[in-house]
Amino acid sequence: MSHLVGAFLEMMSAERGAAANTIAAYRRDLTNYAGFVAGKKQTLLDCPRETVNAYLDGLKADGLSASSSARHLSAIRQFHKFLCADGLRGDDPTRIVASPKTRRPLPKVLSVAEVDKLLNTAEQSANKPAKPAKEEVARRTYCLLELLYATGLRVSELVTLKRPAVMREGSFITVTGKGNKDRIVPMNDRARDAVRAWVKTLPEDAKWLFPAKGESGHLERQVFARDLKDVAKDAGISVDRVAPHVLRHAFASHLLAGGADLRVVQMLLGHSDISTTQIYTHVLDEKLRNLVETHHPLAGG
Repeated sequence: MSHLVGAFLEMMSAERGAAANTIAAYRRDLTNYAGFVAGKKQTLLDCPRETVNAYLDGLKADGLSASSSARHLSAIRQFHKFLCADGLRGDDPTRIVASPKTRRPLPKVLSVAEVDKLLNTAEQSANKPAKPAKEEVARRTYCLLELLYATGLRVSELVTLKRPAVMREGSFITVTGKGNKDRIVPMNDRARDAVRAWVKTLPEDAKWLFPAKGESGHLERQVFARDLKDVAKDAGISVDRVAPHVLRHAFASHLLAGGADLRVVQMLLGHSDISTTQIYTHVLDEKLRNLVETHHPLAGG
């Protein structure tokens, strides 16, 4: 039945403009699937839903990841929809086949002690006398770190903060997030003090909170990431574990571990869907387990 696969691939190329790599991937996946169907003494025009499920089970048994299995299923779905659309088959055996569940990787999180060490190291560097250029970088990096851990901003939101974003004596900042949606985020005392000290070094007419000489006019995220790794190295923390988004993860995880409401954390992070925020609830597992073991009447019985 290779001619059916060939016809489908021709359609994908001619009508949908699929790239050569995409066509090659579809060819591999569908050839493998067609071989499995033939092994069941069936054809691509009459194989039932059970065969599709058995094929996916076989991929899982072979150690294929859920994401790779889902890619296989996507190709098979589109192939069978093509057969139905061309009147070559009356039913679609993939119609109610569940897609393999892909587990979202848990975010890397630093402990409270590690973040504290990172911030203290950055603060010491900022207060250490040095050449003007080096001193400016140290003060800027310290301010960025305090602000990032206090607010959980995306690094893109952080480096593009405008000077007027600092509100009410530095107690709040206005953030423009995804979809150009604004949100107001509070700052703790350490972040507020760091921002106030940094703002004093800026020109009166500064547009950006973290200006730079590049084309954009503001600090580039890659520069901040590099400076952050320098602080991590000085703090004795593996640089592979530290990046701007790790501080955002730490902000969310530490808030939840401290009892913050998930909806509040969602709002502070600027997530439009709470399911995105729920990836951080893994930090609550141990806390809840200890709570049950401590307070359940039959615990330890």
